[in-house]
Amino acid sequence: MRIFDRRPLLIIAGWLLAAALAVAVGVVGIGLVGAGLTSRQGAPITETQAERELTALRASAQAAAAPGTATSRGPGESAGPGGDPGAGSSAGPGVGSSAGPGSTPSGSSNATVGNASKSFPTRGGTVVADCSRIISMSPAQGFAVHEQDDDEGEFRSSTDPHDRIEVDLECVAGLPELRVQAKIED
Repeated sequence: MRIFDRRPLLIIAGWLLAAALAVAVGVVGIGLVGAGLTSRQGAPITETQAERELTALRASAQAAAAPGTATSRGPGESAGPGGDPGAGSSAGPGVGSSAGPGSTPSGSSNATVGNASKSFPTRGGTVVADCSRIISMSPAQGFAVHEQDDDEGEFRSSTDPHDRIEVDLECVAGLPELRVQAKIED
C-alpha cells in the first residue's frame, strides 16, 4: 500500500512549468515588439509647442511665397470689395458668396510651397490637393467619398444619398483652388 502518489505532484509541476513558459514567451514577445509600441514618435505636444511650430511653418511659407501673390485666408473666407479680407464672408467651411450660388473657393495654406499643396476643409470632409491633382479626400463624420478623380470629387452623406458635396480643382496663379458645391436633390 502506497501512502504517497506522485502523479498529482507531477501534474501540478507540469502546469506550473507550462504557465512559467507561457509568461516567459509573452515577456520576450512584448520586448521584441514593444519598442514600436512605446516609442515617443507620436507623443502629444503642448499647445505652446503647437503654436511655435505653426508660427515657424507660416513664416517659412510666407518667405517662400512669390511677391504679389495673395495670402491665404481661412476656410470659407473670401475677399470683399477691393480685396479687403474683412469685408468678405467668414461663415465657415463650405459657405461663401464669391463664386456664385452654392459654391465657394476655400483653402488654408499647408507647409509646402512650390508644388503648393493645400488642405481644403468642407462640410463633407477635407480635401488635400496641389495644382496637378487631388491628393486625398478624407470624409467628415456622416459622409463617405463617393468619387475621386484627379481634378474633381464628391462626398455623399451616409444617411441621405441625395445630400452631396462636389469639389472641383482649379489652378489659379500657380496655387490650387477648390470650388465646393453643396447639392441636395429630392
